[in-house]
Amino acid sequence: MSNNTLNMALRRMGYSKEELVAHGLRKTASTLLHEQGWPSEIIEKQLAHIDRNQIRGIYNKAKYLQERKIMLQHWADYLDELLSADEAFIKKAPRDIFQKLY
Repeated sequence: MSNNTLNMALRRMGYSKEELVAHGLRKTASTLLHEQGWPSEIIEKQLAHIDRNQIRGIYNKAKYLQERKIMLQHWADYLDELLSADEAFIKKAPRDIFQKLY
């Protein structure tokens, strides 16, 4: 899926490019996963950041697959926890509150 596909979906949801872009979500996930102690090489592989050795980077799509599955389940659980804890706040909060955070 391309970056533009995600950005178009965000626009259809009502977010302007000044409010939210797909790369910003990737940056946020990377930052939070690093803060939670996940190894950089697993995070970078999940984000499809290319290995400096281009041949190895092109052919090794399964590297850290089991670790990435565990990390992504952790990430999903983390997001579910945030949503359930702040569901009422998120539903009521105007977008400009979130803009001020970034």
